[in-house]
Amino acid sequence: MSILFLPCGSALRLMADEWLHELHPNLSGDELDALRDPVERVQWSVALRVLETGGNVVLDWGLWSREERDHYRAEAQALGAQVVLCVLDPPLDELRRRLSERNGDLPRGTFRITQDHLDEATRYFQRPTAEELAEFDPCPAAAQQ
Repeated sequence: MSILFLPCGSALRLMADEWLHELHPNLSGDELDALRDPVERVQWSVALRVLETGGNVVLDWGLWSREERDHYRAEAQALGAQVVLCVLDPPLDELRRRLSERNGDLPRGTFRITQDHLDEATRYFQRPTAEELAEFDPCPAAAQQ
């Protein structure tokens, strides 16, 4: 499951895993997770500056809870930014299949995710409700179709 604040057009994509891998290639697990919040805070500061200058940003983070999504949406909208939410939520069996395939040939800059980690993550994911989705802007490209 992923949730992206997705602009249409070109954008700066921010993904904590890429930064963590670059900064700490030999860490994993809990050691690495302890560094995720500080990296995301720095990335959010960068994102706000890009939004202030009229640019587009993709937050390629989990954003699995409504509280997180509300926080970032409100701050971006306070700057006058359009905020689009893209929810990727394939069935759990498909996620397991993709994870197995991915772990078989890990791309550079990614970390191994176990089936147990996936199962744990699915327990934390709060699917956006219709009420929540209504608080986001429609993707301009989708509105033209």
